[in-house]
Amino acid sequence: MPERNVTVGQLLLTEYQTVKDEQKSRIGFRDNLLYVTLTVVAAVVAATAQAKQASMLLALPPVCVVLGWTYLVNDQKISAIGAYVREELAPRLAAVAGAEEAAVFRWEAAHRGDARRCSRKVVQCLVDLLAFCVVPLSALVVYWAGGGTSPGLLVLSVVEALAVVGLGAHIVLYAVPFRAVSGAG
Repeated sequence: MPERNVTVGQLLLTEYQTVKDEQKSRIGFRDNLLYVTLTVVAAVVAATAQAKQASMLLALPPVCVVLGWTYLVNDQKISAIGAYVREELAPRLAAVAGAEEAAVFRWEAAHRGDARRCSRKVVQCLVDLLAFCVVPLSALVVYWAGGGTSPGLLVLSVVEALAVVGLGAHIVLYAVPFRAVSGAG
């Protein structure tokens, strides 16, 4: 029988470090998506104003939907990692260490009990809606109000509006606290 050099506790701590590294990476990527979105919006608005072509604003909705969806997916994975650490790793490590479950990875639960957490989540939801939905919908309104819309671009703009509204619904659904979705956070 081969000699065991690695304990279950070491394996769990290694898994913890691995998922926390992934979470940290996803947080950085997610947060940068807001800056990328602001940059793209500024570039498209500047190009539209310079060219005096309102139809160029039709580039904003698909870009905002793709960036917004990527933001949302990463945010959900970040929350899922936190839930996994709290609900799976912490109890297993506590059992191996013979410790109280509440004593393991305390920060994973402690920061969630902040009195201002709910207001922060509401404000973050509003920021997400503003960046990924209100801005592209505003661009569509400017396009529609500008007149001179061709039938093909009008149909495209309506499809884009539906995609943006769909993204907005998902942003709100993911932000609702105590949802039944796995990995809530």
